[in-house]
Amino acid sequence: MGILIAAAVIAIISVAVGVLLGVLNDRFRVETDPREEKVRACLAGSNCGGCGYAGCDAYASAIVLEGADPSLCPSSDREEIGKIMGVSLAPSVRLTAFVKCSGSCAKTTQDYSYFDEKDCRIAYLAPRHGAKSCSYGCCGFGTCALVCQFDAIRIIDGLAVVDREKCQACGKCVGVCPNGLIELIPYDASYAVRCSSHAKGKLVRSACQSGCIGCGLCSRVCPTGAISVAGSLASIDQTKCIACGECVKKCPAGIIVKLNDKAADLFQPS
Repeated sequence: MGILIAAAVIAIISVAVGVLLGVLNDRFRVETDPREEKVRACLAGSNCGGCGYAGCDAYASAIVLEGADPSLCPSSDREEIGKIMGVSLAPSVRLTAFVKCSGSCAKTTQDYSYFDEKDCRIAYLAPRHGAKSCSYGCCGFGTCALVCQFDAIRIIDGLAVVDREKCQACGKCVGVCPNGLIELIPYDASYAVRCSSHAKGKLVRSACQSGCIGCGLCSRVCPTGAISVAGSLASIDQTKCIACGECVKKCPAGIIVKLNDKAADLFQPS
């Protein structure tokens, strides 16, 4: 009888608690805007925080309730978000991280031996921003890879390499690189300059076998004016590039590279 009585008491308490929770849920329920769930479905879902909010749920709520900029997530369906919010937004342009350096260990020389902590931000404080002779290049310690939560960056032969298929363009690697070597470019870009050195030609070649010497040949053969040379370094305006490939043919240093349109950019330094 004692067991039956205990079981009955527990059952009665459980029913009472269930009813109480139901009543409290109805009374204190916070109504949410149905647009939040729809906007959330248009976001990447990676909760990377690249938009500046705690996650995709927080960002979706901010868009609907606070009027936050709906274009902060580079991997979102911005056009669909515009339809949900009743505004006109241009379609999203998929972006990917690109490392503007060709200075692998095989292509660069070293001025000294570095024994401090293997962190690019610490190495940047050392003479010439690290042991490599090129003070503009990749330190190669992989701080960018450590902050990438999508496993989209690897270190190959002392150089950061981005897998474009995995990259979600959150921008964390851009912010953490002390030399400013990583930028976000359109995923469908055809060509890019894999160098960031502003040194003069002779100094570039003495430090790295594959660096921009600022000769300007690429700029002169570009039919659309998409390439400019400033501070002994070439750069490409992706909005003007028509992917003709003339710059690649003329570049004596070989630092203007063709990017794959659909495959991952698994550049293998030699």
